[in-house]
Amino acid sequence: MKVRIHVSLKPGVLDPQGRAVHHALDGLGFTGIEDVRIGRLIEMEVADSTTDEALVEMCEKLLANTVIENYRIEKVAA
Repeated sequence: MKVRIHVSLKPGVLDPQGRAVHHALDGLGFTGIEDVRIGRLIEMEVADSTTDEALVEMCEKLLANTVIENYRIEKVAA
């Protein structure tokens, strides 16, 4: 089974990468951009028997820093 983990910074957490991209887009002449937030996408192939609880545990223990990040687990249809 294919799983995607979307990880993003929680609201209010400073995002220096996002600010740099925002500044660069402004410099390239793009207008109307109010905010940029940078996150990451983790794709995994796991056994069909992998439980939702195991996926959550993976996120909580390693894949996301839950102090400053949110995550969302998405199971991808074959």
